[in-house]
Amino acid sequence: MNRIVYMVIKNLLRVPVWFHRIWKLSLPGDQHTITERYDYIRNVVKKVNKSGKVEVEVHGVENLPSENGFILFPNHQGLYDMLALIEASPKPLSVIVKKEASNLILVKQVVNALNGFFIDRKDMKASMNIIMQMTENVKKGFNYVIFPEGTRSREGNKLLSFKGGTFKSAVNAKCPIVPVALIDCFKPFDEKSSKRLSVKICFLKPLYSEDYQALRTTQIAEIVHDRIQEEINQNIG
Repeated sequence: MNRIVYMVIKNLLRVPVWFHRIWKLSLPGDQHTITERYDYIRNVVKKVNKSGKVEVEVHGVENLPSENGFILFPNHQGLYDMLALIEASPKPLSVIVKKEASNLILVKQVVNALNGFFIDRKDMKASMNIIMQMTENVKKGFNYVIFPEGTRSREGNKLLSFKGGTFKSAVNAKCPIVPVALIDCFKPFDEKSSKRLSVKICFLKPLYSEDYQALRTTQIAEIVHDRIQEEINQNIG
């Protein structure tokens, strides 16, 4: 948590300006495109990461589909994950996050500005409605991030099992599934230090509809899980 405090102190004078701007971008009547909103938020994230002495090392950007309308499926290591992903991806990303996270500063505004969703995992009907909305948005060209573990791993770079149900939206939208390996992303906020460090984001080759249309979602989950874990093992071995 030391790094979070360090980041806040380093950006104390800029946070009110960022908050006001992102709040305006999150309002229903805002006329900016999703790309314009994302680019502003990404620029803020880059400054936050730099001020926190975290370098985001990016691999495989060429694996991002050329056309928008895809879903990233990364492993989940902690609160820092989205800061790393947003800096890493030049293409606009929206996100689905648990309802409890809406109480964190700036999170609600950022999620709304990027046309993301808050999901109550205890409300199955509401969760299904969100999956349906997201499916339609992906068909319209929006890109999303879903963490298929459902919760963060507490074992560093070792993955939890992936939930098959998280892949239903991709299957319904018939969109590219992009596995993403997050490496050492637990360190910035879990380690009680503000020393300089680096994390890795590896975008792996996507699975297209023709690759997975004959598979069950549980089988897709296993394939994506194993590819990510293999990539992590190769990078930390």
